[in-house]
Amino acid sequence: MHVLIVGAGLMGLTTAFFLRRAGAEVTVIDRQSGPGRETSFANGAMLHASQANPWNEPGVLWTALRMIGREDAALLLRPRALPGMWRWGLDFVRHSRPTRYLRNFERNAHLARYSLAEMGGIRAVVGGDYDAQHCGTMKLFRTPDEVAGAARLCAQLGAWGIQHEVIDAAGAVAREPALAPIEDQLAGGLFFPQDESGDAQRFCALIADWLSAQGVSVRYGLSVLGLRPQSDRAPVVMTREGELSADAVVLAAGSYSPQLAESVGLRIPVVPVKGYSLTLPLNGWQEGPRMPVIDDHLHAAVCPLGDRLRVAGTAEFAGHDLALTPARINNLFGLVSKLYPAFRPWLRPELATRWTGLRPMSSDGVGIMGRTPVPGLFLNTGHGHLGWTMAAGAGHLVADEITGQAPALPHEVYHLSRFTRANRD
Repeated sequence: MHVLIVGAGLMGLTTAFFLRRAGAEVTVIDRQSGPGRETSFANGAMLHASQANPWNEPGVLWTALRMIGREDAALLLRPRALPGMWRWGLDFVRHSRPTRYLRNFERNAHLARYSLAEMGGIRAVVGGDYDAQHCGTMKLFRTPDEVAGAARLCAQLGAWGIQHEVIDAAGAVAREPALAPIEDQLAGGLFFPQDESGDAQRFCALIADWLSAQGVSVRYGLSVLGLRPQSDRAPVVMTREGELSADAVVLAAGSYSPQLAESVGLRIPVVPVKGYSLTLPLNGWQEGPRMPVIDDHLHAAVCPLGDRLRVAGTAEFAGHDLALTPARINNLFGLVSKLYPAFRPWLRPELATRWTGLRPMSSDGVGIMGRTPVPGLFLNTGHGHLGWTMAAGAGHLVADEITGQAPALPHEVYHLSRFTRANRD
């Protein structure tokens, strides 16, 4: 069996990994010059089953409306993006109803837990040289009410097998001494021992190297123009260098997957959500952070990656615009300084790597995986802010479905067809 995968980011490469392990012949193509060069390149670096809740929590519509035009907003909706996302937006709001939100939260939690378990198997094969850490993550809050509310939410996570521990401010500093200067500003937090972190792009490079060594054809610099349907076979993938055929095709092209799927008549309810990050050298700061931390009040995530810090935060609905907005980048510099004021003497903005990428976000907050109504066409996209977290599990589920293996989780609830059913429930 020959499988052609469009996209050499986390989703495409993990799918290729499990397909090759199952004995399939695999080809991976990507328009960039190497693996993991788009959304996977400089993400928040955390694999956190603890954050499996979808973004469209009840009340999200009013939150988004209040933040229109505010450059410091955690969730920014740019008016120019509205015409292209109105239908998706209606779905997004409909799925924020409490019953739907909880159902989608549970689907994410099960996939995230499965995915983190699968990461160990991949590391054992391709290696772990991607600044990986397995010390958990911590989420901080500034008021007792915020701590209590988060703890109630996490009680639900516990029922789904995701562990957590409620800690006070002193407990937070004990786990992360670099927080000592702001201990008096903290009410407490939550510690999640099962979470991980690591450089997603380096992980992609490790998998790509292993795939190449296993005889997988990984082709870069190859842009896909569209798909040409065939009546009873997988669609032909049309590229700038000619047409490619296979027994099965997987679209793992992130927020560009819907555009490609349109050429065979499929509507995929995924839009790009722009995220920003900074990668900062520690510059000799010996007392720097040693574990990933999310500050709920600042809407910032700071993750150590060897001798670097990855700072990520904010989400922006702006279409496929990849411009680095100065105000959003400057906001990240301010956030890391507030979280770790002791870093200021070592913070060198001129040495920072500034980045933005487009998270593919489904309208219900759950990734879209598996078969489609088009013969031989499969999807692995729509995971939003959870792409790194879900990569191993999503890749395995899609590979299992293609090769006919028994899945660890039910395939159907992650299929594109659920959006048709959702209109009736």
